[in-house]
Amino acid sequence: MSKSEKVNFSTPSGFPEFLPTEKRLEVYLLDIIRRVYESYGFTPIETPAVERLEVLQAKGNQGDNIIYGISPILPPNRQEEKDKAEKGSETGSEARALKFDQTVPLAAYIARHLNDLTFPFARYQMDLVFRGERAKDGRFRSFRQCDIDVVGRRELSLLYDAQMPAIITEIFEAINIGDFLIRINNRKILTGFFQSVGVEASKIKACIGIIDNLEKIGEAKVKQELDKEGIATEGIDKIIEFIKIKGSVTEMLDKLKHLSDSMPEAEQFKLGVTELETVINGVRNLGVAENRYCIDLSIARGLDYYTGTVYETSLIGHEALGSICSGGRYEELVGVFLGEKMPGVGISIGLTRLISRLLKAGILSPLPATPAQVMVVNMQDDLMPVYLDVSQKLRKAGLNVITSFDQQKLGKQFQLAEKQGIQFCVIIGSEEAQQQKAALKNLKTRAQIDVAINELAAEIQKQL
Repeated sequence: MSKSEKVNFSTPSGFPEFLPTEKRLEVYLLDIIRRVYESYGFTPIETPAVERLEVLQAKGNQGDNIIYGISPILPPNRQEEKDKAEKGSETGSEARALKFDQTVPLAAYIARHLNDLTFPFARYQMDLVFRGERAKDGRFRSFRQCDIDVVGRRELSLLYDAQMPAIITEIFEAINIGDFLIRINNRKILTGFFQSVGVEASKIKACIGIIDNLEKIGEAKVKQELDKEGIATEGIDKIIEFIKIKGSVTEMLDKLKHLSDSMPEAEQFKLGVTELETVINGVRNLGVAENRYCIDLSIARGLDYYTGTVYETSLIGHEALGSICSGGRYEELVGVFLGEKMPGVGISIGLTRLISRLLKAGILSPLPATPAQVMVVNMQDDLMPVYLDVSQKLRKAGLNVITSFDQQKLGKQFQLAEKQGIQFCVIIGSEEAQQQKAALKNLKTRAQIDVAINELAAEIQKQL
C-alpha cells in the first residue's frame, strides 16, 4: 500500500476510546451503580440503538442532536433496492435514528411489551446513546448513560420520586468523589408561578427552558431572553426574585407554603408545593442526610416531558463540571404511544462524560491496567507444570493471576508486573519446587518472604 493510500485509523470525532486503565474504571463504576440499582429492585433491560425517528420525536424533540438517516446496508448489486431503502429512511414511518437518551425508547419499549410487564415497572439501562452535537472536551457523540425509571399505570406514588435522591446518595457515597448536593424542585411550582405573574400559557415551556440555562448564561442573559419572549419587566423581576429564594429545606417549604396561601388561584403552584413536600418527607424517612439535598427553585430541566419533580446533582467545589446526575417525573411520555396515563420518574448518570470530567479534575484516578493481583514468574521452562498448577490454585482461592509463559530475567518480569499494577510476584525455582515452597515478593513494600505453596493464597489475601 502506497503512502497516499494509507488508511486513516484515528477514532471518529466525538466517539471515545478507552485505554485499559480507563475502561477498568468504567467497569468498576458500573458495578457500583448496578449494585445500588438492583438493591432497590430495578431490573435490567436493553432497547435497540436504532429507533424509528417518529418515536424519538414523539416528545421532547432533540432537533439537530439526533443522528438520523440510518438505512439498511445492502450490497452494490442491489442498487435499486438500496436507493429505495435510503429514500425511505429519510421520511415517513421508515425513517430511523440512533437513540439520544434512554427515556423515550423506554416509553416505546413499554408500549411494545405492555402485556408482558408488571407495574409499577422499575428498570435500569446502561446502554450507549448518541447525540449529533459538536464534539468538544468532555462532550461526546456517543456515551454510556446509566438510567433508572419507574413507570406506573394511571397512578404512581410520589414515594418513588423520594427514592431517587436516596439512590443518588448511595451511588456517589460509594464512589467516594467528595461532597455533592442533590437539588430538587417541581415543575408545577414554576408553571404555577409563571401563570401568577401573567406569562401566557403558550410561553411557559419556553420560559422554563430559559430558567434552566441560568447557570450557563447568567442572570443578565436570562432577563434578556425572557424579555424577548414578551414578558413584562415587572414579571421578569418577580421571576428572578422567586428563583433566587434560598434557605434550608424546612425554611424553603415554609416559604413556599406561605406563597401558596397568598396565591389562592394558583392551583398548579399549590399542587407543586404539596407534591414537593411529600417527596421531601419521603427523602427524610429514607434516611438521606440533609446536607446531601436542598430545594432549588432555579432547577427546571429543559426537556419537554418533565411535569413534576426534577433533580440535578452537583459536586461541591466543582460546580463547573455541571450536573453529574439528573432526572425527574413525567406524566404523558408513555401515553403518547398508548393513549392512557402512565406516569413515570427516573434519573440518569451520563457515565462517560462523568468519568472524563472527574479524571481531568483529578477527583478519580485510572485503575491499574490489569485486574491481576499476582504474577507467577517463569524461572525455568521445565517448571511450567508447577507454575500452571500454582496459578490455578490461586485462582480457585479467588485471586486474579497472570502466569508468565516467557522465560526472561527476573528483574524484567518484576518490571512488567509493576507496569501493569500487579502487587505480588510468586517465585519458584528448582529448590523451591522440591520443598513445596515459593518466594512471595510484594512489589509495593519490596518485602520478600518464603511461604509454603499450600499457604500461598492465604498469605497473599492477608497482605492485600
